Amino acid sequence: MADHLLDTHAHLIADDWDKYRAHPFTPDLPVPERPPFTVTAEQLLALMDEHGVDQACLVQRGHVYGYDNSYILDSARKYPERFHPVVILDTQDPATAGIYRTMVRDDRVAGFRMANSRPWILDTAWMSSPTAMEIWQACADLGTPMTLIVFDNQLSYVLPLIKLIALQFPGLPIILDHGAMPYGISQYEVALREEAGESVVLPPPPDFGIDATIAIFEDVPNVHFKITEINMEQLVKSGQSSAELLRRMVDRFGPQRLIWGSDVGQSMMWTYAEKVAMAREAAGQLSADEAAAFLHDNAARIYGLTA
Repeated sequence: MADHLLDTHAHLIADDWDKYRAHPFTPDLPVPERPPFTVTAEQLLALMDEHGVDQACLVQRGHVYGYDNSYILDSARKYPERFHPVVILDTQDPATAGIYRTMVRDDRVAGFRMANSRPWILDTAWMSSPTAMEIWQACADLGTPMTLIVFDNQLSYVLPLIKLIALQFPGLPIILDHGAMPYGISQYEVALREEAGESVVLPPPPDFGIDATIAIFEDVPNVHFKITEINMEQLVKSGQSSAELLRRMVDRFGPQRLIWGSDVGQSMMWTYAEKVAMAREAAGQLSADEAAAFLHDNAARIYGLTA
């Protein structure tokens, strides 16, 4: 089992609400409410030190700060050996590709995350418009990974499109948040489904719904799968084994394509200690080398980080 971990999905929440204000993604959306907890850079560092996490990718908390990445950028400047920012910017702004190139050069930005702030609108412009494609090209040119979050109701039509784009950029690492499979459905999505009168029934093992979703990436080696608290949450809720899911995914896609992220800062359902313990438990059916790849080595390679 890996002695050290690399957390690829850590959200920061500042305690200085005057300096780091909440912002909606677009002006027509309400200003987000202040979360009832903080995860400051210093708090996260203390947790990482306590639980053997060497480095963390600071993923912009978009539903708090929108496209204002100031806090994660400032935190990474303050602790450059430990933190690596992954920014969210407006994919429909023609200036974004150029802004991102500057951020990578001047702010040590480690990656881009594409996110659709309105999952109930069934379109693909947020990730495949001509303007968005310029950002894909920027990531490919710079060698920084592209991360996407795909909501449950988008899987059937967005995953095939991601495959087409992945084949267009075979040298670009692409990361699918929360595995981009049924077990990556968030409680927010569950609530939307239930409000619409649907019931959420997760596919059982041994397949876990892989055949109907991410199996299309079996022969697309630059697509990677990030396993986080959201996956663990759904596995616990449905009484399924995280270790069995990880074993299935490694057998299907190989040991070099899975990475771990805590999703700290998203909710306070579990402590950081519990998140780390769940990650190690999920690696329970993997060999020592496979576990090290999942918990640390794959992410270090994808993001070009040193130990």
